[in-house]
Amino acid sequence: MAVAGVFNKLRNTLTSTVSEISAALPGNPLLREYDAGSQVGSAGPKFLWKIYAGTKKSTKAEVSIWVLEKKQLDEFNRSDRELILEIFRKGCLQLTKLKHPRILTVEHGMEESRESIVFCTEPVFASVANVLGKINNFAEVPRDLMSYKLHEVEIKYGLMQLSEALTFLHGSVRMVHGNLCPESVIVNKKGSWKLASFDFCVSNTGTVTEPSYSCKDWDTSLPPAALPNPNYLAPEYILRKFCMTSSDLYSLGVLLYSVYYNGKSLFECSVQDVYRQMPRHADELENLQPSKLEKIPSEVRDHQRMLLNPDPSLRPDADQMSKLPFFDHVGVRTLQYLDTLLQRENLQKSQFFKGMNKVLPQLPKRVIMQRVLPSLTSEFSNPDMIPFVLPNVLFIAEDCSSEEFVGSIFPSLIPVFKLQRPIQILLILLQKMDLLLQKTPNDKVQAHILPMLASALDAPSNQIQELCLTIIPNFSTQLEANAMKNSILPRIKKIFLEGPTTAIRIHALVCIGKIIPNFDRWFVQDEVLPALHKITSREPGILMAMLGVYQTALKTDKLGLNKDVMASKSLPFLIPLSIENTLNLKQYTAFMTVIKEMLQRVEKEQSTKLEQLSRMQLEQDAALSFTRSDPATNNSTDTQAQVADIMSTPISQSEPSQNSVAKQQQQLSLEEKQRLARMKQQERQMKSAGNLQPISTSKPPQNKPMNQTKDLTSNLMQRNLNSMSSSTQRTSMPSMMSSQATSQMMTRPQQTRSNGMTPLQPNSNTMTQQSFPGMMTSQPRPGMMTSSKPTLPGQFNTPMMSQYNSMTSASSWKPTSSGSMSMSTYNGMPKPMQPQNNGFMTSQSRPMMSSAPASNQGSSLNNFLNMQQQRPPINQMQSNVMTSQGGFMASPMQPTKPTQNLNNQDLLDFLN
Repeated sequence: MAVAGVFNKLRNTLTSTVSEISAALPGNPLLREYDAGSQVGSAGPKFLWKIYAGTKKSTKAEVSIWVLEKKQLDEFNRSDRELILEIFRKGCLQLTKLKHPRILTVEHGMEESRESIVFCTEPVFASVANVLGKINNFAEVPRDLMSYKLHEVEIKYGLMQLSEALTFLHGSVRMVHGNLCPESVIVNKKGSWKLASFDFCVSNTGTVTEPSYSCKDWDTSLPPAALPNPNYLAPEYILRKFCMTSSDLYSLGVLLYSVYYNGKSLFECSVQDVYRQMPRHADELENLQPSKLEKIPSEVRDHQRMLLNPDPSLRPDADQMSKLPFFDHVGVRTLQYLDTLLQRENLQKSQFFKGMNKVLPQLPKRVIMQRVLPSLTSEFSNPDMIPFVLPNVLFIAEDCSSEEFVGSIFPSLIPVFKLQRPIQILLILLQKMDLLLQKTPNDKVQAHILPMLASALDAPSNQIQELCLTIIPNFSTQLEANAMKNSILPRIKKIFLEGPTTAIRIHALVCIGKIIPNFDRWFVQDEVLPALHKITSREPGILMAMLGVYQTALKTDKLGLNKDVMASKSLPFLIPLSIENTLNLKQYTAFMTVIKEMLQRVEKEQSTKLEQLSRMQLEQDAALSFTRSDPATNNSTDTQAQVADIMSTPISQSEPSQNSVAKQQQQLSLEEKQRLARMKQQERQMKSAGNLQPISTSKPPQNKPMNQTKDLTSNLMQRNLNSMSSSTQRTSMPSMMSSQATSQMMTRPQQTRSNGMTPLQPNSNTMTQQSFPGMMTSQPRPGMMTSSKPTLPGQFNTPMMSQYNSMTSASSWKPTSSGSMSMSTYNGMPKPMQPQNNGFMTSQSRPMMSSAPASNQGSSLNNFLNMQQQRPPINQMQSNVMTSQGGFMASPMQPTKPTQNLNNQDLLDFLN
């Protein structure tokens, strides 16, 4: 918001200024050639001249536009108004005729319109009266003017310039200025004091040898704008009614007093009371008190008294005044010499510029920037003088800010950057390259300074190339990496490959060795090091310089040559170089030191890589072996041996510390790390997949339509149970029956539906693929009741089979080698032993067998059988046995035995 406010204020100011100019200059011919800007000062009698900054439309050259608005004279009557305008016209015309370096230069003559009188001059900063604090006839005071303070050297040189102007005016023109005061003296853009406002000048009416100047009587009835400033007017104007050239010297003395007393004149005199006050002032001048001049420098105080003497003949003339010791100051002489550079020869200029670096520290910064620097940069058009001027310009740049350097100095240096003759120009610029890079923005560095460096590397002079190669490493970090890669480095490579002398090639290789730490690893390995292989020279200096490049690349952590580059490129290149006959013992030792260090790194990195790859392979194999769920695979001898080897490996070998692993991973190449990462990812995927399970390919048995036959199963089972309950309870009988029944269930082949019976499906929730590996799963039959409780191998989770399981629990039962019971075994059981679905659930159950060893399962089963012997007799559970639709129907193809009472022996025969 603050920035926007500043811009809005500036825009409003410019808009109002343009409006004022347009209102003051409607139809003025001068506006067709010039553009007016903001007001910078005011000058002339009663400050009626407004000074504006301007530019010429055709050349864009800076000018100052002086404007007298006629509406300012509306307060006077017509005759007075015409008198004032006539006086101003006279002064403007007289100023246009005079041509001298100490007189204000007119760029465009007076142009008058109905509203204004306008003319153009050289660029003006302000009048001396404005600088001394008299801000009159301003719409808005410029910021630079408010903070402007005159330095001692400026006052001295300004007064000397006015003395020179009066010398010209009195000696050559034979004219008296008549109104020398602060509002008649102008400070231009360069800080020079120029004489202007010749409105009341008096020309010579006598001869050349005897000049005579007549002046008009002082008319108190005239407006103040039509009369000179009485505070700076010599007494003879009023008392004797005549003037002479010494009258201007009196005005100069009062001006000197006013400058040191901040714009205050020695006496204050009004226009109406001039005849009454002037005699009294003349008496005071006869006996001027020292206290009146205490602020005047002591070395000029006596001359000040002479200038203020009431007797005109006792005053020094203008030429004597310009030669006072007061002006013999090194700063004044320097400024005076700079103003006369165009009149000097090159030899004189060169001697002056050589000693100028001793004078510059004694001058104020504003004087240097405003007065010295423009004079120096103007000499850049003379190439022969640039080597003498350029050091002084760069010395000034050291005390400038970046903004001042870019705005005032750098634009004048741009043409100098393109010059290669004389060679001293490039040498000076290269020596001050750190200063240029520090003060210059990056965009200007890339646009102007970088091409200059490139041209220096391409220069035909070996001296320039060597100096450029020597200083480039000092500021290489300040240049952009892309600029170094694309512009500087190719030229350095060209020098060490095609350089005219061995010394320049060595300098190029040393420069490469110093700047490669600023590049990335891949650029050095792909662009810099391969370029060294193209060098055919076998001079000892060149060989050692190449070794230095490799040594820098080897020891710099950022570059860090890997084993592949060292083994395949670096070592095959360095080993033949090490046995060159041109090398001495010390140089050979240096080569072997670097070669041995490379070999050690290759050995260390390769060993670490192989160890890590081996360890990762073992870990991967171990992970794969534990994730296999196939019993045949798990029981294989090879896998067990590998697992045993891994489990028997010490922890220190199989699981390295985090620090060693991190160190080994840092030594692996990018391709090796990618391969290890893929292996790790594959291992995690296999672990997350769980145990491997075979896909079931068998289809569940389909029910085939059977003939409806009479169900004799329930009658047969009832008779058998009645017979068993009437016999004596023998302990061997259940055991024998359970063993025989179990044997038939495990060994009898599956009878597919040829016997006309549909087998009962085991509980799918308990007999799972995970519990019985190798067993095909099937879906339970509709309508069959299932239980979520686990059962023993060989048991079936149905109510009828629960009865049977309780009957056979007392006998010894051994599982088959596969640890599971197939459906074919179940189908081989006799009908009386097959359960019916009566809704009865077993009260005791154990988890199903897994792929554990048979011995463990047998021990668990024996404990379970011992518990089963404590159950109640079978006849107590007879009432719970019921027939239901979940039982087995007798097949019509299998004949049924007649209903009869069976004893235990008959039952055994039947089972057999």
